[in-house]
Amino acid sequence: MCVGPEASVRDAIARIDQSERGIALVVDRLRRLLDTITDGDIRRAMLAHVDLATPVAILRGRRLTSPYPRPITMPVTATPADVLRVMEEQRVRQVPLVDSDGCVVGLVTTRDLLPSDDLSLAAVVMAGGHGMRLRPLTDDLPKPMLPVAGRPLMEHIVSQLERAGIRRVSITTHYHAEKIVEHFGDGHAFGVDLTYVNEDRPLGTAGALALVDRPAETLLVINGDIVTQVDFHAMYAYHREHQADLTVAVRAYQVQVPYGVIETEGVHVSSIKEKPHLNFFVNAGIYLLEPSALAHIPSGRRFDMPDLIDALLGCGKPVVSFPIREYWLDIGEHDSYLQAQRDMVSNFAETPVNAL
Repeated sequence: MCVGPEASVRDAIARIDQSERGIALVVDRLRRLLDTITDGDIRRAMLAHVDLATPVAILRGRRLTSPYPRPITMPVTATPADVLRVMEEQRVRQVPLVDSDGCVVGLVTTRDLLPSDDLSLAAVVMAGGHGMRLRPLTDDLPKPMLPVAGRPLMEHIVSQLERAGIRRVSITTHYHAEKIVEHFGDGHAFGVDLTYVNEDRPLGTAGALALVDRPAETLLVINGDIVTQVDFHAMYAYHREHQADLTVAVRAYQVQVPYGVIETEGVHVSSIKEKPHLNFFVNAGIYLLEPSALAHIPSGRRFDMPDLIDALLGCGKPVVSFPIREYWLDIGEHDSYLQAQRDMVSNFAETPVNAL
């Protein structure tokens, strides 16, 4: 998990992914801890379009304005109870252990201290759409039930939720709802407890949530037409770290303008950019919502997630973006559906974060 101060951001990502502990430790030659680079730090760097070849020092500098400008550590003599208390107070999942010289001698994570690292979340899978762009495949089948690598797409989503420890799942249905209910039943065969909310008429990407029983805990909402390997644990930690009312997962998206773009100042041309690439972050269809955010969803009328985001922002509530660096694909069209089939067979494509 350790990297030197001269290492690149890409090197830190590799350490984080290899260890699967959500953190890289920046140390000097004597293993004295200089800084920590968390999964959240990497994602914030993505939002700032930081080049992955940049030394990790750029992230260390950016941390000075983050919620945790200095590494949170504990002495190697600390008891598990003391470490867990600090984790809960500081809202962190990892704490390096250091000796009297500040040298790293270990790392403790919530996974090490808690009997279960399952996510205490409820989840909603949005599965009511018609899938018009995928016809004729969706003439008699809802889009989330299209087969991907021999199983319905939504079965992959439900399995991913179960592996993350999310057991209570609601599915919003409308188009060919009976096909979904017949396949999943009460969910016990898939390791989850499933309930269904049927929309008599489409209520939008957020409106159906008004029909779901109000949860006491954070709610994960995911579109039922997504193939992804996003880390729900990392997303929830990011959500808590930023104390957000709503966290929306975003995906980097690039568009090339096929013409030379002229920039002007009044009547004068100030520059020309030949066929530039424009970079955006787009909505990835995965959200975390606090119960209080659900109160802003009106009952009985169409209401989309952009409407909910605008309502929260209008009330001054914190809404944050969580950039996905893992595999993600929306199968809304025939080409992307075929791509998902190929990627699943090949055990997913290489994570395209290196292209950002």
